Amino acid sequence: MVLAGSAACGTVENLSAGQKLDRAFDELGKERSLSFELDLDTDAATLKALDSEAEPDERMPDEAAELFADARLSVSVQSRKPIEQSGEKDITAMAVKLSGPDGALLEYRVIGDYTYVRVDVEAFTRLSGAPMPPADELPDSAGAFKKLLEGEWIKVATKELEEAGAGMAGAEDPEGGEPSAEPTLDAKTQKKLTKALRQVIAQEVDFKTSGGSDGTEHIKATAPFRTLMTELLDELRPLAEELPPGTELPTAEDVKDAPNEKVTADFTLKNGELAEVSVDLAELAENAKVKKFALVLRVGEGGKTTAPAGATEVRMDELMEGFLGGATEGAFGEEEFAQDTQAW
Repeated sequence: MVLAGSAACGTVENLSAGQKLDRAFDELGKERSLSFELDLDTDAATLKALDSEAEPDERMPDEAAELFADARLSVSVQSRKPIEQSGEKDITAMAVKLSGPDGALLEYRVIGDYTYVRVDVEAFTRLSGAPMPPADELPDSAGAFKKLLEGEWIKVATKELEEAGAGMAGAEDPEGGEPSAEPTLDAKTQKKLTKALRQVIAQEVDFKTSGGSDGTEHIKATAPFRTLMTELLDELRPLAEELPPGTELPTAEDVKDAPNEKVTADFTLKNGELAEVSVDLAELAENAKVKKFALVLRVGEGGKTTAPAGATEVRMDELMEGFLGGATEGAFGEEEFAQDTQAW
């Protein structure tokens, strides 16, 4: 949206591109349900090439490279109101799924008062190198945790999850006080940030449009990476004190060695509606073997999210007791269990 508004500050072609992007994002905001899919347009060999100069024991394992090359993160949201007008209480359902080459690795759905979760523990243990005991070797005292290891759906009251999260945040508070509210930007600061970003983008980003006969149109936004980052940070630093606590901006020293190759974001519109955004990152790789490396976001209409059949209802305390208690009685000794839970 910053790109869309910024384009109107530039050339005639930028103005046209900006208007089309602006309309496309407006249409997204009017929807009551949306879906997004994020993945990498690359292959395992390219990912391995990215750290080919690293020490042998620090290089990406083959299995991890294959996973990330085929991984997809899918998100679907439904709301009572148009998305642009929705707050947290307006969201009626949400589904998130992380998929790998062999299917879903992790899924969770928030529907009504419950959160549903399913995990492919075996796949994660292969990646992490921290084995978990087979579900059939766990005692009955493992309870809900055993269900999770078996890859079954469990459901937990969302309120319990929120309370557990607040309790963990409070435990980390050195003063022992109430957990602080989630840091946010006030409307005045947001307006300042948007204005600063738009000025830089209008100056540094070039927009090009191309269309097809089937209603598909591409709008490409291109800019030199280091120059764009440097200019953006220079504009943001005067506003640093107005940013949420803990926000640290990179220094000029941090970005001085960043590649200054041109990076392109390709927005695909279908009949005026945003369908896909692809950001080509290959030019930033300091490796001649990296030819195809892009981050892709696909947008679509959100389908109806339903509660999975047969989910076992559990309590948070039961789940944690199973993890910290029942699991240790199975295949783990005390020292081994401590090491593996730390790795997890």
